Amino acid sequence: MVGLLSNKISREELKPGDHIYSWRFAYLYAHHGIYIGDGKVIHFTRRAGREIGTGTFLGRPILSSHSSNNPCPQCGDQSRLDGVICSCLDCFLSGGDLYIFQYAVTPAFFLAKAQGGTCTLAASDAPEDVLHRAEFLLKNGFGAYHMFKNNCEDFAIYCKTGLIIITTSSAGRSGQVASVIAAANAFTSCSGLALGVGMYCVNRYVSDIGVRRDVTKVSVERLVKGCI
Repeated sequence: MVGLLSNKISREELKPGDHIYSWRFAYLYAHHGIYIGDGKVIHFTRRAGREIGTGTFLGRPILSSHSSNNPCPQCGDQSRLDGVICSCLDCFLSGGDLYIFQYAVTPAFFLAKAQGGTCTLAASDAPEDVLHRAEFLLKNGFGAYHMFKNNCEDFAIYCKTGLIIITTSSAGRSGQVASVIAAANAFTSCSGLALGVGMYCVNRYVSDIGVRRDVTKVSVERLVKGCI
């Protein structure tokens, strides 16, 4: 059951248009994507066979469960692919558990989720809009992968909301990146644990895509054309 303590769900609960993720490397980072139905996930990666940490300094290549010598019977050999790809749910999870990213949460709920990359105050658009963006980007790409400004969580959040950041920020939409930056700022500028925790919470909150003022809604067609 999805709640404050865990966002874990079963495969039977999945619906097309859901933003899902799976933790990697002892919960240090998560890989995000959009479930499109029929056991398939569209996601953004630097290289399919080597997932890259999405928003932490500890990100490192992790081999997926299928290599070029042992290709997935459904997906084939995706080890040389990068960018926006479509994989089966098993390849996406790579042996990890399945979690759902939550939208339109309350500020109190958001702050209670101490680890970033699990929820946002922003509201999700209708599933048909989410699927249209994901499928359009599968055909046309989502630009160059950047750990801090354009990673798999950024991709999934854009598909769900259509929101982009219009300023030259040091970070994109990713809650994981925001958490890392918030922690670095809080604990290097504050003396005392309580004050540091407070600053961390404030920095996380104001960096959320649902709170920031430097965002705008852009159609996927305009995004791909660069007309923003």
